[in-house]
Amino acid sequence: MDAILKEIGQKIKMYRKKQKMTLDDLAKIIYKSKATVSKYENGEISIDIATMYDIAKALSVNIEQLLYTQPFTSETYNESKIPHFFRGLSTFYAYWYDGRNNSVIRMRFDVSPSENINQQKLIMYMNFSDYEHYPICENTYLGTIEHFDALSNIQLENKYLPLEKASIQILASSLDYNYKWGLWQGLSTRPLMPMATKILICNERMNEDEELINMLKISKEDIRSLKHYNMLTVL
Repeated sequence: MDAILKEIGQKIKMYRKKQKMTLDDLAKIIYKSKATVSKYENGEISIDIATMYDIAKALSVNIEQLLYTQPFTSETYNESKIPHFFRGLSTFYAYWYDGRNNSVIRMRFDVSPSENINQQKLIMYMNFSDYEHYPICENTYLGTIEHFDALSNIQLENKYLPLEKASIQILASSLDYNYKWGLWQGLSTRPLMPMATKILICNERMNEDEELINMLKISKEDIRSLKHYNMLTVL
């Protein structure tokens, strides 16, 4: 229980600082004392569910973003249709290359089970500077990943910009590799325009070096394929 309370407390503290709120600010909003909020953040006392919702509202996050992430076990997937690549993962990562500022855009996906045997829930954090504090990011998305025999399909909505409905299609996610290629389709806000690019889906963090950059950049072969099909494709 102590580990659960500490993880929840760390998340509250991180999101509070992201909102540039003091302990006193948060305490006043949720009608608790500053000492009580401090004990919440240090994992010293438990938080009732009504207060958790109050804290989530005050910090402008979904309550799921504050909760403890239960590690998956083999029993979690006994009856599921989750393919091998995603089975057992509570977290995975993705990368794409942004030519506007010549940078690698990193993403982290936090995964939780769904009631559907071929689906999982997702919270996706995009463009963060620190892996240890990844929720402090440029964009947060909520959504699902749905698995089929030949394809896994991710559907996302930007938490703070609901007009953006992004999607990622990933082929052959049943095969046993450390990474998969997908096609990211979303909305650029710099400037505002629809966009699509290839994206690397990984079950562990990648070294963000020249090799990764070269993998992520649209290649001559990608351009030949685009000209041939008149479509941006990812295989």
